[in-house]
Amino acid sequence: MEVKTGPLLSTINYPADLKKYNEQDLEQICQELRQYIIDVVSVNGGHFGASLGVVELTVALHYALNTPYDKLIWDVGHQAYGHKILTGRRNQFHTNRIINGISGFPKISESEYDTFGVGHSSTSISAALGMAVASHYKGEKDRQHVAVIGDGAMTAGLAFEGLNHAGIEKSNVLVILNDNCMSIDPNVGALKEYLTSITTSKSYNRFRDDVFNVLTKLSELGPNAQKYVKKIQKSIKGTLLKQSNLFEALNFRYFGPVDGHDVKRLAAIIKDLKDIPGPKLLHCVTVKGKGFALAEKDQTKWHAPGLFDKITGEIKKPVIDKPQPPKYQDVFGHTMVELAEANDKIVGITPAMPSGSSLNIMMKAMPNRAFDVGIAEQHAVTFSAGLAAQGLIPFCNIYSSFMQRAYDQVIHDVAIQNLNVVFCLDRAGLAGADGATHHGAYDLAFMRCIPNMVVASPMNEEELRNMMYTAQQENMGPFTIRYPRGSGVLPDWKRALNTLQVGKGRKICDGEDVAILTIGHVGNFAVEACKELNSDGITPAHFDLRFVKPLDTALLHEVFTRFKNVITVEDGCLQGGMGSAVLEFMADHNYKANVVRLGIPDEIIEHGEQPELWALCGYDTNSIIQAVKKIAVSRTTKIMAS
Repeated sequence: MEVKTGPLLSTINYPADLKKYNEQDLEQICQELRQYIIDVVSVNGGHFGASLGVVELTVALHYALNTPYDKLIWDVGHQAYGHKILTGRRNQFHTNRIINGISGFPKISESEYDTFGVGHSSTSISAALGMAVASHYKGEKDRQHVAVIGDGAMTAGLAFEGLNHAGIEKSNVLVILNDNCMSIDPNVGALKEYLTSITTSKSYNRFRDDVFNVLTKLSELGPNAQKYVKKIQKSIKGTLLKQSNLFEALNFRYFGPVDGHDVKRLAAIIKDLKDIPGPKLLHCVTVKGKGFALAEKDQTKWHAPGLFDKITGEIKKPVIDKPQPPKYQDVFGHTMVELAEANDKIVGITPAMPSGSSLNIMMKAMPNRAFDVGIAEQHAVTFSAGLAAQGLIPFCNIYSSFMQRAYDQVIHDVAIQNLNVVFCLDRAGLAGADGATHHGAYDLAFMRCIPNMVVASPMNEEELRNMMYTAQQENMGPFTIRYPRGSGVLPDWKRALNTLQVGKGRKICDGEDVAILTIGHVGNFAVEACKELNSDGITPAHFDLRFVKPLDTALLHEVFTRFKNVITVEDGCLQGGMGSAVLEFMADHNYKANVVRLGIPDEIIEHGEQPELWALCGYDTNSIIQAVKKIAVSRTTKIMAS
């Protein structure tokens, strides 16, 4: 579908084209850019509200800065669609998040304007500081370094680590705090309250207007400009700006809050701040979803709504004529409530993903027993450890790729102390269009090497419920359950809960030609593959391991005693994953077999729809069929030759 471009935006291919317009044209450019984002995302999908909220800031930054010489770093990158459109990718924007198209996040290999690859939050300040120090080292004193970070991302420890270091460097860093009170869900915590107190202080805001009237006229002050700025700063620190002591105490010059939707004023302020040396922070107040009424009203729903009618706002859903399986995340959410009703020790924890993990179901039903700790995965894990140390049973729900940020805490605070923390890793495996930064490719490998840790993965919704039920039994210790993004396979999923024997797998079907070992949802691919292979006269046996740690040794002894050809299938990295565990078992017990491992290869997997990526990596149903047939043909040839 061809999307029309506004008359001004159609002439802007790069920021140099933007600079040809005068400040009076910037508002129209913003209107056209916002409408273009609405037009394209409504028919192609993607992250929506975040980019609408920073349209004016995006235009102002590229208008005032000399990008890409000046380094502009977007935190997380949900909000970078306008940036991509203005930096040479307008005509490719319709391929956003589509396989072989442009990435949904900034990516160094895609454009020189994407100065740092992102996808996880709170990295921008540290990255910008590193670039600024490098520029200072190389003598590039005129180069600007700007980090745009949301108030939600500012809650992560990494953001404060970056601020703390930047405050003692003399490097040229400007942090722009995009304050919209939102991550994906509404922000929580003391920082949110602190920023709200700044933006609602009447006495401060009156004084702030006077300050910015001076700042926007810096160019008229000539060589005395810095003297006036320092005098203003000293006055602020001593009187009305006590709210800003958090940033001032870290040696940042604080400016704001300012209206993040006043593009002309933003451009003027950013130009003036370029002339002020050292670390600075500009506090911009914006509205997530700005310019699309429904997105402004329900900001969580419209973070990434899928396809929708841009006129009526109706979100388009496929027509369904029969009951469908639920999403794994929803099975988790409803089962949490069910388990917690029966066990008063159970609590739920998530780092800023209550709707994404469906912990919001428990938060609504039991608000005193479910905690959103903000974007703070390390804290979420150690907070859970503290709860467990006092006899509670925390279910800590973190996206698989986000758990990478808290690995030290998993080992040091949970595993070493053998605490019963249940890690529910959502979005395990290939997550789809979010791409490389969001694929949960490594959890099987990095969890199974930790002492005391149980690592399990359900093949369906019933298995997920039973694993959760098992994990909260007495004296269980650390327990990891990983499951994918998307739906399961059982419409009638809500069945009686049963305790599983830890480390015990199961035989799905018996056969003769080859043994297929699977773990997790990909076992369903093998079920379909076995059906088709049986119709071709090939009879593989299929075993669902359920647990990669501890392994079902009895099952594996049966497999290697009976079969000389084994295929392992997993939705995780081949290095160190389930297939590696099987090979280790084979070597340790002196078995000889031909083992073919299917899974995520040792390379970075880009974005695309999940089925496309499963096929690309070679472990979808068809890939399993082809792997079995290759072995079956080879086996038949050997028999005939003998």
